Amino acid sequence: MKVTSASQLSHLLQESRKEQGLSQSNTAQKVGIRQDTVSKFENAPEGTRLDTLFKLLAALDLELEVRPRGEQASSDTEQWKEEW
Repeated sequence: MKVTSASQLSHLLQESRKEQGLSQSNTAQKVGIRQDTVSKFENAPEGTRLDTLFKLLAALDLELEVRPRGEQASSDTEQWKEEW
């Protein structure tokens, strides 16, 4: 999914958390942060520290991919084929 704002990112992570059946408390416990930190990210993500974002991504088994604008995201399979 293309994300262009902090609020879009927080919404995406919140949806992922709910799809996995995790509460804010469960998510926080997985990476050693507080439940209110998860809540603050989901409701007002603009001031979130980068290390907190990466902890939340880890708790939800997600990763962040950065690429130039306009460039299509490539799948791992496509990258593997290019290497051969």
